[in-house]
Amino acid sequence: MPDTWEVLASASLHLQGLSGHVFDVLTISKPISPDAAVNLSKVVSKLSPLVGNLIEFNTVEFLNHQPEYQELGEWKRQDPGFPDAIFVAPTISPTPGFEIKAWFPLATEITARFKDSQRHFKHDQTRVCMLAWLPDQLIFGRPKIIDVCIVSGRSVAEARDNHYHHPPDYLVVEPEDTAARTRNLQQTNTNGYKWQGTSTQFRKAQSLVESWGPRGRRYEPTRNYQVLLRQLTERFPYRLDTNFAKMDRIVHAGVEDFKQRVLGTKFRGQTIAQWGRLLFQGSDEAIRQALAERFDIREEHIGEIVE
Repeated sequence: MPDTWEVLASASLHLQGLSGHVFDVLTISKPISPDAAVNLSKVVSKLSPLVGNLIEFNTVEFLNHQPEYQELGEWKRQDPGFPDAIFVAPTISPTPGFEIKAWFPLATEITARFKDSQRHFKHDQTRVCMLAWLPDQLIFGRPKIIDVCIVSGRSVAEARDNHYHHPPDYLVVEPEDTAARTRNLQQTNTNGYKWQGTSTQFRKAQSLVESWGPRGRRYEPTRNYQVLLRQLTERFPYRLDTNFAKMDRIVHAGVEDFKQRVLGTKFRGQTIAQWGRLLFQGSDEAIRQALAERFDIREEHIGEIVE
């Protein structure tokens, strides 16, 4: 009988096999003219949240079609809830799961966030699955998985907290204990707070942090350490950082390797990084010419922009 980590290992192999897979969930039709191609290139990224959700749904269905799970239990999508997909089986505990993050790599950065507390990963029972996707014809066609990255959720949470947390300048703060609330009201996310005080206040805050001892700057999700952090937020001014925990800024080695690998991938004649620079920094004329030549987009093509 497999255990939690054997299920995670086998599911990870299946998910990594999705690289190159085309999802038949949405089709963007070929632009009717070079000018329409330029316009489409500027808005296609807005489909990313929708396609991301469709990919999540189809990933769970994909796992449930694998024969080794059918007599053990069932993969289920949690919406809302963390992680996105869990394997529910009476004989397997803790519950294995995947947090699924879709990334449209022509965007400026990996904008998906990972804010869940380290306390969720005591047994390292959750994996983060990142799926980079593009339309199979760059700006039109069906969603195609370019590459897949699967890393430990605990390692991502630890990398995030170690990267951001530098008291008193920057604090990572755990959520309050909300276990007694109904599930939809429970808080599970950490938040980042950036210093906003004067230089005089900062020196006082530094003295307070130094009084915590040599390990006082090392992040801990424990209640005792969080009490210390709240001494700072109660006595000094901080602002909530709205950019906190973006995957592109966590500085996790596995995620960084994945990002560079994807950006360096050749796709329709150029690397994805080169296409990104053209579409987001190039002139309309340069974009018009490149797309018209690469995808044979001429004025005579007739059709709808989106099916």
